[in-house]
Amino acid sequence: MFRSLIVCCLALFVTRAGVANEVLEADLLVVGGTEAGVAAAVQAARCGVRRIVLVSDIDMLGGQFCAEGVGAIDEWTTYKAKRVEFPRSGTFSEIIDRVHAWNGKRFGFIRPGNGFCSSETIEPAGAARIFEDWINPYNEANSGQIEIRRSLRPTAVQLEKGAIRRVVFESRDGQSSGCEVQARLTIDATDWGDVIRLSGAKYAAGPDLRSRFDEPNAPDGPLGIDRNEMNPISYCLVLRETSRDATIDQPAGYDERTYLGTSNATTADFKQLGWPPKAQQMDVPAFVATSYPEGVYSAQVSIYTHRRLVDAKHLQLGENKETILVNWPTQDYPLYDYPQRVVDHLEATEKGASLKNIVDMTYAQRQIVFDDAKLHALGMLYHLQTAVQKKLDPKQIDFRRLELVSDFGTPDHLPPKPYVREGLRLESLYMLREGDLRMQRDEPRWARHMAADSVFAFQFNIDFHPTRRVFLKDDRSQPWVNVHTANRNWSTHTDRACFPLRSLIPVEINGLLGASKNLGVSSIVSSAVRLHGQMMLSGQAAGTVAAHCLREEIQPRALAADPKQIRALQLALVRGVEGKPGVLLWPYQDLRADDLHFEAANMLAVLGVYRVEDDVDFAPFAPVSRADLAVALTRARRLLAKAPDWAAAETTSFPDVPKSDSRAANIESLRAWGAKLNAAEPFAPNQTADWKTLHSWMAALGMNPSGGLSARGGLPLTRAELVQHVWLAIRGRIEDAPLPDGFLQPGHDADGDGREDREDPLPLDRNNNSLPDLLDPAPVPAAK
Repeated sequence: MFRSLIVCCLALFVTRAGVANEVLEADLLVVGGTEAGVAAAVQAARCGVRRIVLVSDIDMLGGQFCAEGVGAIDEWTTYKAKRVEFPRSGTFSEIIDRVHAWNGKRFGFIRPGNGFCSSETIEPAGAARIFEDWINPYNEANSGQIEIRRSLRPTAVQLEKGAIRRVVFESRDGQSSGCEVQARLTIDATDWGDVIRLSGAKYAAGPDLRSRFDEPNAPDGPLGIDRNEMNPISYCLVLRETSRDATIDQPAGYDERTYLGTSNATTADFKQLGWPPKAQQMDVPAFVATSYPEGVYSAQVSIYTHRRLVDAKHLQLGENKETILVNWPTQDYPLYDYPQRVVDHLEATEKGASLKNIVDMTYAQRQIVFDDAKLHALGMLYHLQTAVQKKLDPKQIDFRRLELVSDFGTPDHLPPKPYVREGLRLESLYMLREGDLRMQRDEPRWARHMAADSVFAFQFNIDFHPTRRVFLKDDRSQPWVNVHTANRNWSTHTDRACFPLRSLIPVEINGLLGASKNLGVSSIVSSAVRLHGQMMLSGQAAGTVAAHCLREEIQPRALAADPKQIRALQLALVRGVEGKPGVLLWPYQDLRADDLHFEAANMLAVLGVYRVEDDVDFAPFAPVSRADLAVALTRARRLLAKAPDWAAAETTSFPDVPKSDSRAANIESLRAWGAKLNAAEPFAPNQTADWKTLHSWMAALGMNPSGGLSARGGLPLTRAELVQHVWLAIRGRIEDAPLPDGFLQPGHDADGDGREDREDPLPLDRNNNSLPDLLDPAPVPAAK
């Protein structure tokens, strides 16, 4: 058991409180019991890491799913003009399967919520149980690979030769013993990036100026107090039907004027107060009776149905099972320009504390903010149960008969943590920015820059909840309401993108990886990379990186600069471990982890060998044209030993292939490299290729085709067949060209496009068209 492995390493250190600390030795330390932290620990264990310590600052594991109370799992994308689920993969797919099993057993329906914005829902207690069961096979009582320490938070990080050597933890209550963990690698999956901050690694928090990343929605500056403007936190309210009056006591400091913009029941009262036009007013009903049969984001939204978890009424589940999550814009809590009472409490702890970014606050200072955010959320609930309910028909809906659940085990029945949308952002080898993924069309397609070092695929809109507040009469002691700004809202959409490995790795500190919200992204992009599934996949990626680096005895920064090792990492992700679902690396909508072509389609896409350019579906049974086959095979051949030079496409050999055809150079190269093509005959570029052609051309290029292709040569070639045969032929034979000395180092520009490697989303692509220069026959522009 893991416990026995560390006993010999036990030492005693004395804390300021006089309580002895344990010192634990581990291969990998994961800090944070978030969904990303648990995913990182589980994945690392599956990849063979023997000694893992997972430290959580609370007892409950699972982050957004349970500890933050966000049991309505938001994962939509736009597909053919409808909102549908973004394709699931990896550990997120596993958890959703467990959610289905839990709901099916408990309710008889795997999707019992029928909510406006989420097709998948789970109650907090169920989610907590799911995460405990998920990690259980690897804990001390079973494989012994993962030691879990709870209710501890980091207070210090010690470095040795530029690498994290030790992390010191204290108990939350200040009375129990803490611990110190010495590990070869550390993953920071905390809510606020505390390990990164304490280590001295570079990070950012709050808005980036436009001059930093040239983002259209970034502020020009200079920044004043708004330097701390971030996506707000929220204390979620999970309410379950009861047969009694469960109206809560009026919260301390309650002022009804704060909440009059919550629904259209009090719109007239809201307008009478004279709020400025920018003040947010949710002019929608508190309740509508619908099960949303047309799907998410279809019919009228309401507070009640917005994130409903269990629709007991429509599903006829019986009494006292109806459960809703209230996570409404009114209860969002901006993270600067605080009410006067909060300012006073913060300033009492430290002069200037109210002007600090929440990332840089002490734990006690953050708790002051959290406590007021709780009161703000409870105030909205009280408003719904009193002022709003007076205007509703109790036979339709009675908010008074909805009570806060006991699932969290907290005295106030609120989640132990706020819902955190934005935290610390790691300064990484590449910072993903708005220009990389901002949508260019009317529906998400491929992002402008598709990272070749992808560790997971994603897409979500740039989604800021209200980041500012406005006080009545400009007086901090008066009620306040939320404000959405022109550049920070939920109306900017993005294309389907690939998350780069480089954005997990700090620019300086060794022995450290980011996960959860602590990623190498701009503030704007952070609003699009924060969903349940994205966070789980960030943890899975970090856990896989850690396992690979520990096995190869290298630092993550060395991995990021080695194409062969990146490919091995991507293979580990896409193949899955222990028979579990692989990770989607390229954001095809219709690709599933159990597809026979899943590995091949993903790997050839990230390599640049074969991609469907004109659709977001891979469409495995779609036919492959002769021209597209020529493109795929010539690109694949360029990855192998003794790669021939591209043939010039200034003139074309075939009358039906004009120079303007983007595939002309590939077709000319195919002929020049040995394929038996008669220039006197049409090439028929758009004609469907067959198995015989695939066999013939692969053989001509020395790619060892399967003999079965020629046996039934007349069969039309499909995309799934193409990628499987090509990947089989090259996967063990790829010969990487040596990278230039200094790759990914400060000031270095590997592709000569005028952008330093660390500022270049595509550092080996001078054309910046998401196709590596090695595979691109197009003329390469001169270096800038």
